[in-house]
Amino acid sequence: MLRATSQRDLRVELFGETYETPVLMAPVGVQSIFHEDKETGLSEVCAEIGVPYILSTASTSSIEEVAKASGNGPRWFQLYWPQTDAYTISLLNRAKNNGFKVLVVTLDTWALAWRPADLDHAYVPFFKGVGNKIGWGDPVFREHFQKKYEATPEEKILEASQEWVGDVFSGAAHSWEDIALLKKHWDGPIVLKGIQKRDIETVLISRKHPDDARLAVEHGVDGIIVSNHGGRQLDGAVGSLEMLPEIVEAVGDRLTVLFDSGIRTGVDIIKALSLGAKAVLVGRPAIYGLAVGGKQGAKQVLQGILADLDQSMGLSGIANIEGCNMSMVRRCQYAGDVKSSN
Repeated sequence: MLRATSQRDLRVELFGETYETPVLMAPVGVQSIFHEDKETGLSEVCAEIGVPYILSTASTSSIEEVAKASGNGPRWFQLYWPQTDAYTISLLNRAKNNGFKVLVVTLDTWALAWRPADLDHAYVPFFKGVGNKIGWGDPVFREHFQKKYEATPEEKILEASQEWVGDVFSGAAHSWEDIALLKKHWDGPIVLKGIQKRDIETVLISRKHPDDARLAVEHGVDGIIVSNHGGRQLDGAVGSLEMLPEIVEAVGDRLTVLFDSGIRTGVDIIKALSLGAKAVLVGRPAIYGLAVGGKQGAKQVLQGILADLDQSMGLSGIANIEGCNMSMVRRCQYAGDVKSSN
């Protein structure tokens, strides 16, 4: 206490760019199922408050529509990596040409997980054409589909859904060697999201493993996002925050570590930054706001989180983001954390 923290500086530098806060809007697909404002509305308000918007490949708005809606706002593109290289290259070119500066490559969703609630309701919006806007609007995909079916995707919705989803969520994982293709066709920063270990542990869990983080360094990517996909890809996945310090230690300053999964409050952000993340992604809270109040609801949620971060930093004696470091956190074990001997 008794520090000059009445004015806080939330700015961070990521990949050579200065951003107003350490908060980014996480890539969330199929946003039209929450509200008609969808990705275009959310990207618009993110631009208004200086939060970088990360557009999901599984979008109900096109790359071009989101670029227009977000104007001069910072925007990144998240890639669900197709198996067909021509599709991948076309998506990267479209994103580059529309002002998306950073490529976020999701690694843990080359197949959709076992999701009982969705299975119970036979709910896969992609097979109704919802969430395929970026793929169906891609000129390379449309040309391929036209030759094969002599129709447009809009004329054969089921077939087009099977073609696109089957290529993007194919059940076949890419390899580390495939990173070279991305580097060849993307001249900006590349960030890998959802680093996971691929062999079976004594207990079956998904781990954002330090060995994989080291491989990311070796293959020349610029950053990683420590994430378990919000717990939607593997039941029993270890908490992202649990692995964050170990991964930060493994890679040092050789690449930028970002954090995703479970950010709800300003204090959550301080904890992640103190454990070594350079910025955090916010997902569900903003989408809840979108569902309740459209783009203005999402905007208020994000503004509330930023205000909470600013106020909590001041109350913790932190004047700037550099002040969020290991000296600010302690691991505390409470009675409820200890197993009973009975």
